[in-house]
Amino acid sequence: MKYTFFFSALMISTLSFSQTSEKDKVKSTIEHFFEGFHKQDSTIILETVSKDIKMQSIGKNKEGKAILNTSEFKKFLNSIVSIPKEKTFKEELLGLTIQIDGDMAHVWTPYEFWFDNNFSHCGVNSFQLFKDDGNWKIIYLIDTRRRDCKQD
Repeated sequence: MKYTFFFSALMISTLSFSQTSEKDKVKSTIEHFFEGFHKQDSTIILETVSKDIKMQSIGKNKEGKAILNTSEFKKFLNSIVSIPKEKTFKEELLGLTIQIDGDMAHVWTPYEFWFDNNFSHCGVNSFQLFKDDGNWKIIYLIDTRRRDCKQD
């Protein structure tokens, strides 16, 4: 009896650790997106996004007024892959918060962006994902961009 209980407990704990949670799958999608981003590989990036992805960015104009810019995803991809190879860039994620409800997920990632080892800007990425046929796909990406990185 003692051995049966021990064996059962061992099997249950092994099975629970071997299963990948939905949060892990969402996190993997975001990590895969940034892998493609940093490798300047549009094929990898496209594996992580919906064909109808929407992109926006919040910043300030020259007068300091908040503005909302909408971008075409194709232009974003072209801008990433066209960065000269001798230039270095890195978007360093400073955290990752994931929320899931059914087939929808939200990921919040504060970041710092570095270009040629110099600080460029900081902000937050907000990703919306949809579980499409069992795979998490990014359907919406909005970010903030600023030079002052103090959080309000």
